[in-house]
Amino acid sequence: MHHRHPDIDPQLLSETEEQRELRTVLRDFFTEESGSEDVRKHLATPRGHDEKLWARLAGEIGVHGLAIPEEFGGSGFTFAELAVALEESGRALYCAPLLPTVVLAAHALLDSGDQQACARYLPRIADGTLTATVAGFEEADPGVAAERSGPGWVLRGAADFVLDGAGADLIVVRAETTEGARLFACEPAVDTCPRTPRRVLDETRRQALVEFRGAPATPVGESGEVTAALDAGRAALAAEQVGGSGHALDATVEFVAQRQQFGRPIGSFQAVKHRLADVLVAREAARSASAYATACVALASPQLPVAASAAAAVCSETYRLATAEYVQLHGGIGFTWEHPAHLYVRRARSSEVLFGTSDHHRTRLAELVGLTTRPAA
Repeated sequence: MHHRHPDIDPQLLSETEEQRELRTVLRDFFTEESGSEDVRKHLATPRGHDEKLWARLAGEIGVHGLAIPEEFGGSGFTFAELAVALEESGRALYCAPLLPTVVLAAHALLDSGDQQACARYLPRIADGTLTATVAGFEEADPGVAAERSGPGWVLRGAADFVLDGAGADLIVVRAETTEGARLFACEPAVDTCPRTPRRVLDETRRQALVEFRGAPATPVGESGEVTAALDAGRAALAAEQVGGSGHALDATVEFVAQRQQFGRPIGSFQAVKHRLADVLVAREAARSASAYATACVALASPQLPVAASAAAAVCSETYRLATAEYVQLHGGIGFTWEHPAHLYVRRARSSEVLFGTSDHHRTRLAELVGLTTRPAA
């Protein structure tokens, strides 16, 4: 059972001057290089994102290595700095695989304690030359099994709806062995690891069916424990959702201040003010929940499971509300394919089920704080 009182210094929930500068740099970068038209253009490419922009983000700004220790080629900052980048990427609807690569896979490698695996893969994640993802992490009974083959291991089975599964250079897989679940690093090959893209609601976050047909793999660490990496993913997704909610609110406020009806801006009508005020209040609550989850990841706090599930529930519902009002208060134009609002609606709807629904996280919270007797998943 977890303590009910936070163990995080409140000062850690506020941005530092360095983080504010990073936010300014990233917002300018995404505004200039990754607008909604750029996103649409690159969705039609084989990789689904601008690979040159991905390399610039890693090389010029160093986003990929922010939370990676210096000994493995990173900058040695914390998850708090990475969360700033994730929030700004969510605000811009950046469609490259930051979440699976620099959060899920990188944290799984770091949490494993396998120095050899970290030294092999993390420097390439940090410099942007390697994309990665994870598979089998959310299944109580992994759909992938590992078996010995001569001196090494091979994987058999399948994992569906793997983030960036069709394009990732590395897949960190949680697979079942005769001695229990364990992590493996798989560099997929066409003959032993066919990958089939799935048609999904949110085309900015590609997913795929990954099949393992005797795919060679290397053990990573000694354990199959992935809860901490998943909770880091939930905190990262919450930061993205806060950024997306911020864009939806700002774009809607700008529109209602300009749109005229009955000789006055529609934003001057009380009903519109109330609806936007509700979004603002929800966004601030989401920002607080996200900041706490971020601090818990950065400090490896035992409160992380509680913070991650709280942020997942609050930020998912806020993003859904913000994008709904984004469409509604833009009137007829908000329903058109040409307007970017629908891209944010799709991202909001897909994100709210990515690591479990709000109901799932509320149930988990109740279990974690001792309100139910079932063990938390």
